[in-house]
Amino acid sequence: MRYLVTILGLAAVIGGLVYVKFAQISQLIGMGEAMQAAGPPPEAVSTAVAGDQQWESTVPTVGTVASSKGVAISTEVAGVVTAIEFTSGATVEKGAVLMQLDARVEKAQLASAQVRRNLALTTAKRARSLISSGAESQAQLDADENAYQSASAEVEVLRAQIARKTIRAPFAGRLGIREVDIGQYLNPGTTVGTLESVEGVYVDFDLPQQQQVARGQKVRVTVTGRPDFVGDGEIVAIDPQVDASTRMTKLRATITNADDDFHPGMFVNLEVIDTEQVSVVAVPATAIKYATYGDSVFIVEPPAEPT
Repeated sequence: MRYLVTILGLAAVIGGLVYVKFAQISQLIGMGEAMQAAGPPPEAVSTAVAGDQQWESTVPTVGTVASSKGVAISTEVAGVVTAIEFTSGATVEKGAVLMQLDARVEKAQLASAQVRRNLALTTAKRARSLISSGAESQAQLDADENAYQSASAEVEVLRAQIARKTIRAPFAGRLGIREVDIGQYLNPGTTVGTLESVEGVYVDFDLPQQQQVARGQKVRVTVTGRPDFVGDGEIVAIDPQVDASTRMTKLRATITNADDDFHPGMFVNLEVIDTEQVSVVAVPATAIKYATYGDSVFIVEPPAEPT
């Protein structure tokens, strides 16, 4: 009898568990069917208004700034520096005196040559006045006039030598760092400093041979990390030869440099403007769905008005 009661108790417990599990499974099945009938939950999206913008096609590349005029200022003759009339980085005008070499010997020689020239001139004038009366021969007059011309030429030579002892700016521009000091002896060809023109600069750059560009085509130049450095210009030269190893063509553009933002040797970003600006409908890049069969965008339409 006890065994029968135990068996009936176990059966009741097992039956209860089966019923509970069956109820849970039935509930889950019902929830799944309800969710399937309701469909997937709506996905949150963001929208943006498409608007008209000006667009232009450009060819990006990089380049190096080069001076439109730049020289290394050096001495033509040897001498000791007696005066320096410029400071490093200064802006100078064309013809400004930059440095003076010792010219005392040449100036003394010039004074002596001027005395000889004046004496030769006086002698030639006297011979010219005496030749009409026969007191002077034509040969002597010719000799006196030749002596005057020779003395005049000597004066001009010494003046040129003295002028070469004065170093001047060949054009207006900005000076580099001074490389000499007062009292220093300089040999011919010694570099004193550099001078770069501030009347605009060039940008030299390369493009692949397949890019079709022409002289006069507009360019835009910027500097990484300096958004305020922007220069506009145009292509002024295209190398007729293509580099056989890289298949690149060398080009040069001139750009405005009114604010003196661009300096020779700078690395810059350059865009060759391929077309004029046109009006287009612009959308965010994230709104475009790219696919092999074509790109597309989703358009949000206003809800239909209730009828």
